[in-house]
Amino acid sequence: MIPTQIACPLRRSRARIPDPGRTAVRALYEELALYPKPGLVSPVDAGSHSDMNMQTFLRSLFALRGYFREISAAGAADADFTTLNALGRTAEARMLTATGGINTHRGAVFALGLLAAAAGYLRARSEELDGQQLGRTVVERWGAAIAAATPPAHAAPSSNGERVARRYGAGGARAEALAGFPAIFELALPALQSTLAATGCLRRARMQALFVTMARLEDTNLLHRGGTAGLAFVRERAQRFVARGGTLCDDWVHEAQALHEACVARRLSPGGSADVLAATCFVHALQDA
Repeated sequence: MIPTQIACPLRRSRARIPDPGRTAVRALYEELALYPKPGLVSPVDAGSHSDMNMQTFLRSLFALRGYFREISAAGAADADFTTLNALGRTAEARMLTATGGINTHRGAVFALGLLAAAAGYLRARSEELDGQQLGRTVVERWGAAIAAATPPAHAAPSSNGERVARRYGAGGARAEALAGFPAIFELALPALQSTLAATGCLRRARMQALFVTMARLEDTNLLHRGGTAGLAFVRERAQRFVARGGTLCDDWVHEAQALHEACVARRLSPGGSADVLAATCFVHALQDA
């Protein structure tokens, strides 16, 4: 059955600033529901993944609902990074229990969790959520502690992301956070906003944001699965898609589907770009309201 997300939903009516915790879960679902995303899980298929599908992601989302509310509230209370990190580790444990040990949302627990905390902080102080204020808040409030918590070079890596970052010298999610999330605010969000203004279609806007991100991001998931060759392949194809006009072209679905099939054949999955897209949906929802 083709998911309703494939239709072009119109821009939401303007309302008061929504709850960051609920908005974060909705943003993760909006990323999941989008299709065709190259190599990624959707309601249509499992992409390049043999160990997870949409149901796995939904179980993970259900387990993480409380986390985003909790970390948003902690941000509102100006909690330190030690508190935020403890909430994230507890959330990861809940996620892994719900999915049978499968990592569906570890990147989102970190990045989207920090943005939800920043949104809680700003919302509690009646400050605007415009521009790059969310990213700046993460850096200003918790950046030093995030940098201090970076594992030393001699420590054993605790995740595939850390292992890949060391092997290839990639920055990964921690470097993005310390820089104020440039992949969101300089790449994905402007692409989403401009495409939405041109088309009025959230599906096209989100897909354009994903491809713009894939074209530039040093995606550690792609490095983990395909090395530098896999990353280069996806980047080149995404750059070609964007250069042709991306989702402004009439045949964009055919082009996106072709890259999806090519990624599945190569077992490539741009999970880092998917995390950026989910976070971008979150930021856009807050700013649009």
